[in-house]
Amino acid sequence: MIIFLKSSFSPPLSPLPTDKDLKSIKKQMIKIINKDYPLRREEVTRAEAERRIKEINEPYKLEILESIKTEPITIYHIGDEWWDLCAGPHVESTKKIHPKAIDLESVAGAYWRGDETRPMLQRIYGTAWGSPEEMKAYNEFKEEAARRDHRKLGKDLNLFSIQQEEVGGGLVFWHPKGALMRNMIENFWKDLHLQRGYDLLYTPHVGKLDLWKTSGHADFYAENMYAPMQVEDEIYQLKPMNCPFHVAVYKDGYFSYRDLPIRWAEMGTVYRYERSGTMHGLFRVRGFTQDDAHIFCLPDQIADEILGVLDLTEEILGQFGFKDFEVNLSTKPEKSVGGPEIWEKAEGALVESLNRKGWDYAIDNGGGAFYGPKIDIKITDAIGRKWQCSTVQLDFNLPERFDLNYVDKDNVKQRPIMIHRAIFGSLERFFGILTENYAGAFPLWMAPTQVRLLPVTDAVSDYVEETARKMREAGVRVDITTNERLAKLVRNAEKQKVPVMCIVGEQEAAEGTLTVRTYADGDLGAFVVQTVIDRVADANKGKKEKF
Repeated sequence: MIIFLKSSFSPPLSPLPTDKDLKSIKKQMIKIINKDYPLRREEVTRAEAERRIKEINEPYKLEILESIKTEPITIYHIGDEWWDLCAGPHVESTKKIHPKAIDLESVAGAYWRGDETRPMLQRIYGTAWGSPEEMKAYNEFKEEAARRDHRKLGKDLNLFSIQQEEVGGGLVFWHPKGALMRNMIENFWKDLHLQRGYDLLYTPHVGKLDLWKTSGHADFYAENMYAPMQVEDEIYQLKPMNCPFHVAVYKDGYFSYRDLPIRWAEMGTVYRYERSGTMHGLFRVRGFTQDDAHIFCLPDQIADEILGVLDLTEEILGQFGFKDFEVNLSTKPEKSVGGPEIWEKAEGALVESLNRKGWDYAIDNGGGAFYGPKIDIKITDAIGRKWQCSTVQLDFNLPERFDLNYVDKDNVKQRPIMIHRAIFGSLERFFGILTENYAGAFPLWMAPTQVRLLPVTDAVSDYVEETARKMREAGVRVDITTNERLAKLVRNAEKQKVPVMCIVGEQEAAEGTLTVRTYADGDLGAFVVQTVIDRVADANKGKKEKF
């Protein structure tokens, strides 16, 4: 269980607590534990809760009270010393808390409710567990997660940067190595989509605001959109998603039932207004690339098309090492468009596809998009964390709003069914997940530098250059480092997590070989140059992880 403790003091008025302060607070917590105070639940009316909160002058608690929709209001007491709004349940007394299974981890400034226009408060992060052993396991997990932090690895491996002070928060710069990897991921994605019957689109970054009014985003998604901009006498909007633009392409054509299904895919960059307090490396940014696709199909094609999406999702994610999925079917939310019959039909189609796929799934009641139900797929990384990536959304709404048509076999106009889907979700976020999953030690086929040549003497420079030329011609990504002792050359290559290191001395040059050391398996011995080339080329072709 994670405990979040928040003070109500703004940093400008009071400096952030130090490690020494946290130790003092923890000592007081242990004293309270040892006093064996009972924890007592009390139910009160909303009016009584409001009276008590005003009495102790806690304006933030008043806001929390306003957000609680149910009654009665529950309050928990720690003896006669302290009380707070809380749903519970709790242990019977403080003595039930193990004093060696609690810790205060860190402190940070945080805008109230993530809104940069609101006061900044002090937030203390703490954790409590059932036993010291459980806390020890958690701390080890936390250390491993910190080792894998994509923000640190992105800097250490020179993959990307977010230059908040100079350029602005949430805007990603892809450095050469990261850009190379991004290009490989995009090309793999595009090639596979073309093989599976998709066509590619490219659409603008801005469009008339009227598009977003027609789609409903201007009403239902306005808080996540940037302010409109005036261009001459018209109002334009940075796109927060690609859907209305794909619809615009559809409207520009004429389709009969024989043309459907139509599958269009785009790596489209979109822009969303994320508050400064919510941004986090590549996981939450303001400009990102969606691997978006939309399928326009007939009603009797729905189940087959969704099943095709699920198969493609499994294939793509599996190629990147993700094979353990958690699947949720998200149903009609409180804020939605469309009648109950449309929603029932849409949800039924998704259920049918999941059953045919044979995947277990859970129901997320009310978790759907405002325009339709969806399937959400979470992947599991190397240390057991779940990440939301893929989504498949069925939409009866946009075809109606934009008056989309096809002509059926009787020459009568009908509405197509629209399926929204993304497999990576966000290319930036997926890259961050990949980085943490592999701790920066990317599979051989994906690594920005696959082979590093390490000459131990200048006398072999011609041989090294010729070897590098042959490798590049075969599609092997290779570089050369010199001017250091061999031990340091190897150490630097390992710090950069280069999969294959090839040591080259006079003996290797004379014999036409390379002494191979890999990041994964250490020293492997001598190989002829062509064997090294063939192995890496084979890894590229078969998307293999190791040499």
